[in-house]
Amino acid sequence: MHLSNLLFVNMHQSQNLFSNLIALLLIGTVTLSSCKKEEPVDLRIKTFTLEQLSPQAEAARAQINPVLKDGLKLSIWGVDSLVYDPISIHINDQGELFYSRTNRQKNSEFDIRGHQDWEIRSIALQNIEDKRAFLRAELSPERSEFNTWLEDLNGDGSHDWRDMTVEKEHIYKLKDTDGDGLADFSQLILEDFNDEVTDVAGAVMMGEDALYVGVGPDMWRLVDKNGDGIMDDKTSISHGYGIHIGFGAHGMSGLEMGPDGRVYWGIGDIGFNGKGPDGQEWKYPNRGVIARANPDGSDFEIFAMGVRNTHEFVFDAHNNLISVDNDGDHPGEKERLVYLTNGSDTGWRINWQFGKYRDPDNNAYKVWMDERYFIPRWESQAAFITPPIANYVSGPTGMVFNPGSGLGPKWKDHFFVVEFVGNAANSGIHAFTLEPKGASFELKSTERILSGVLPTGMDFGPEGSLYFADWVDGWGTKNYGRIWKLEDEEAINWELQKDTEKELKADFKKLKESELQSRLFHQDLRVRRKSQFELAKRGEKGAKVFETVLKDQSNQYARIHAIVGLSQLARMESMDYANAIVPFLKDKDPEIKAQSAKWLGDIRYKKASKELIANLKDSNARAQFFAAEALGRAAEKSATEPLIHLLEQNSDEDAYLRHAASLALARIGEEAKITALSNHPSAAVRMGAVLALRRLESPGLANFLQDSEELIVTEAARAIHDDFSVTEAMPALAALLNQTPFTNEPLVRRIISANQRIGGEEQLNHVLSYVSRSNVPESLKLEAIAAVGTWVKPSLVDRVDGRFRGEVKREGSLFREKSKDVLIAGLSSSQMEVRKEAAKAIGKLGIQEASEALLAKLKTDPYESVKIEALTALERMKATELAQAITLAMKDSNQGVRVAGLGLLSQTSIPAEQKVSLLMDIIDKRTSPEKQRALLTLGSMENSASFKEWNSILASFSKGDLPSSTWIELEEAIDATSSNELKSQFNKMLEQKTGGESWKLYAGALAEGNVRAGRSIFFQNQTAQCIRCHAYDDMGGNAGPKLNGVANKLSREELLIALVEPSKRIAPGFGFITLELKNGESITGTYLGESQAGVTIKVGSNPEKTYSEAEIQSKKLASSSMPNQGELLSKREIRDLVSFLSTLNKEEE
Repeated sequence: MHLSNLLFVNMHQSQNLFSNLIALLLIGTVTLSSCKKEEPVDLRIKTFTLEQLSPQAEAARAQINPVLKDGLKLSIWGVDSLVYDPISIHINDQGELFYSRTNRQKNSEFDIRGHQDWEIRSIALQNIEDKRAFLRAELSPERSEFNTWLEDLNGDGSHDWRDMTVEKEHIYKLKDTDGDGLADFSQLILEDFNDEVTDVAGAVMMGEDALYVGVGPDMWRLVDKNGDGIMDDKTSISHGYGIHIGFGAHGMSGLEMGPDGRVYWGIGDIGFNGKGPDGQEWKYPNRGVIARANPDGSDFEIFAMGVRNTHEFVFDAHNNLISVDNDGDHPGEKERLVYLTNGSDTGWRINWQFGKYRDPDNNAYKVWMDERYFIPRWESQAAFITPPIANYVSGPTGMVFNPGSGLGPKWKDHFFVVEFVGNAANSGIHAFTLEPKGASFELKSTERILSGVLPTGMDFGPEGSLYFADWVDGWGTKNYGRIWKLEDEEAINWELQKDTEKELKADFKKLKESELQSRLFHQDLRVRRKSQFELAKRGEKGAKVFETVLKDQSNQYARIHAIVGLSQLARMESMDYANAIVPFLKDKDPEIKAQSAKWLGDIRYKKASKELIANLKDSNARAQFFAAEALGRAAEKSATEPLIHLLEQNSDEDAYLRHAASLALARIGEEAKITALSNHPSAAVRMGAVLALRRLESPGLANFLQDSEELIVTEAARAIHDDFSVTEAMPALAALLNQTPFTNEPLVRRIISANQRIGGEEQLNHVLSYVSRSNVPESLKLEAIAAVGTWVKPSLVDRVDGRFRGEVKREGSLFREKSKDVLIAGLSSSQMEVRKEAAKAIGKLGIQEASEALLAKLKTDPYESVKIEALTALERMKATELAQAITLAMKDSNQGVRVAGLGLLSQTSIPAEQKVSLLMDIIDKRTSPEKQRALLTLGSMENSASFKEWNSILASFSKGDLPSSTWIELEEAIDATSSNELKSQFNKMLEQKTGGESWKLYAGALAEGNVRAGRSIFFQNQTAQCIRCHAYDDMGGNAGPKLNGVANKLSREELLIALVEPSKRIAPGFGFITLELKNGESITGTYLGESQAGVTIKVGSNPEKTYSEAEIQSKKLASSSMPNQGELLSKREIRDLVSFLSTLNKEEE
């Protein structure tokens, strides 16, 4: 541009056009060249001296209070000046540390808990372009005034989606250049990723010749072409990650180089929907997945699915993929230790988290919890999932497996996982071991080895130390962080660590094949794998080494690497290399048999069917498992009958063998043969057939709906109904409602839902007949009535699994006519809940013929809730009897009914002046609930801002004459008037009442609220998430104190302050305190409480100690990691929550 403008000017000014043009071209060339010399590329490098780092290192040590397992030592490696909000870390063989830093979490990654009105629209999204369209519409420039919560990052005066294209993610490289134990070099090697649909960079790995970064919607491969450390070229090797706006930090994570030389990565439940380079579609928009591909993106596949948020996963020495998956923050639930196998489905769907539960036309049924998917194997568990090994730790993030020389000898074969709960006092690192149990594993041992810090990502350094990133505190970004190093003092001068570091830093390209062969026997997995990868590049020469090692029975690990190496060669060069593996399917070592089958299956080798089929009868479950997997991946049709026999012999005992056999049958794909198994005498075979047909989305599933086994019928119903559904089999499922002898809730709910989704007259008759039966469980009768009530206009999301089904509108006259007799009869049921649900359904359908019966219920029913529902139904269908009903309600002896009537007063034909007068009389004289409702009704009336009565109400408020129990409703009523003047008056008066104490802005929440609603907030509200951090009885998390007996310890005022000013007071044992003593000493430790004796703290593993007030100069509590609930909940919700917490007086048993 500079040169063309210069040419344009001079060409029109010069008389000698040609000569001037030549001159200018020469000048331009010189100018461009000199610009390059004068403006070198900023390498974004920072270096620090020891003198600069030491004070920060000392400050970091002083600010933590670690509790360590005996023998372990913690030291700072990366200080705040080098580390900013670190998420994932990776350490290469040279000891350089790479970490991802998120900026987009600040303003550009949204958490659905803060946007509850988006929930169903988010569930509806199916791909990245859907998400882009949603964001551009919801956050359009035209809607800027509604989206002022979104920072105007680009400074154009508009709050819109373009502000999401400003913040970029960072990847840093750190290293310790002088070997003094402190990182002193930092380089920002990548600053990128800022599309409006871009998520958080939660995964980073430096490979041999490229950097890999996982940041939805892409897995990126980046290359530094000129060796300056800055990434110059980027390529997306996979696209389609992060479909939904879901819970924060559920994006891409867990990036590993697999044992086979492929890159593995994960995404949480915000989902994946994309294609591989071969055009194959992989459609999992509502569940998390583990994906893999060659480093260039070829040979792509989804390895496992159904995860919620496995931040990181690891391969052990036997190539098993292990992770700990986060829970759904439900009461009574716990995170899951999982074994992820090829094609496994661990069961989670994002539509089980949010969406349907806020829809008044839906229900509260939660498949994940009500059908107990989250616990280890139990008798009636859903069969399509691979169950967890155990329920384990809270908030798992970073994870590693000891490669051999990690920490010290006693930590051999250990996995390490971070427990991240938002505060350092109760977060840390756990170590555990597994042992085989059938085709899966069981937890052998577990212990916490570190607490008092807040780790995120972890990795082992080449010298054996365990490094981890420190988020420091809380959940959000703060523009600083740290890297710590954990060592085992018993491993000082351990020769294995020294040798491993030397080998990892060596250039294996220079080694001979014989030298590489010896390194396959090394005690450290990383050295063995590095040798394997180098040999796999050497073609025939490498293959000969692998074949030699495979025959040497002295070292199992070396033989495993030889098998995997041969499979690498077969996959990348010629399938003939795999021929050498086949004989070892008969090896004496069952693990070698299993590994041979696993890696032959991995490459879909087709010439070992005889041996693999024989291994289906092996006495070792792992050998059987991988034989089945291999036959399935090779689509070996001759294996169909042997796989059926394996299902029969397993007799549903081992869920993983069942998974392997059924998945293999699905991959072989002989659908007719599988469908014919509906008549097989073995229930285990029939169950396996259902699982195979589910994978095939086969209409043949309908054949299993008449099975004699309840679990099989239920599993067939799940397969037909859930996820994308098998449309052709839905009528058969619907017809089952009054035929099946089985009554379990998972089955019947799906049958009712199938009827509503088809929605014809025949299906309605099925449901009405079911409602009329006297022998059905009440909960299911209520669901059937609710389905009838929403028949004409069903919920947008499924009544069972919450999946988005889309808008359906049906002409209602026929359905109203068909339903009226059954629903009117329901009003006379002896069951209160049935009467209530029938009234609700009548109102939704608008059955005018039921008006008199509803009015009768309002007059005579003994239950308040039935009366209120009858009144609501009359209002919903605008019945001619509504005015009479409101009058009756306002005179009812029951306060709740009177309040409900008051809420509808504005809809009567009474003149406005009389309504206002009546409401003012109630505000002056009636009970608090009636005053509350009267204020809200006054605010909702037409032209309410003009009412002079607000002056007297506000005067009463200012003088203290208006009871505090009405303050919240007063604020809501004034807000409803849309009068800025009234709002300003109220806010000034409220501010005056606080006396400078901000918590008093919520003083109205000290009044009695709805305890039942407060309980629901505590246990179920996905925004507040109380149960995520606090436990009650045997439910909940451990980030905050257990709340049994909290009402005996804290007053209502103290409870309120804890909610809206959480850092004002920290519960003993759940935060840090710094004491400045009068003798000049500064002490930071875990705060254990205060008494007349003084302040008690615990420093590290030392005994607790109490310091008297006379010794203390000053004390400072660390900020609480608990979010301010005033920013998440309405004042009314806070009032209800305080009221519930005030009832928790039962102490822990």
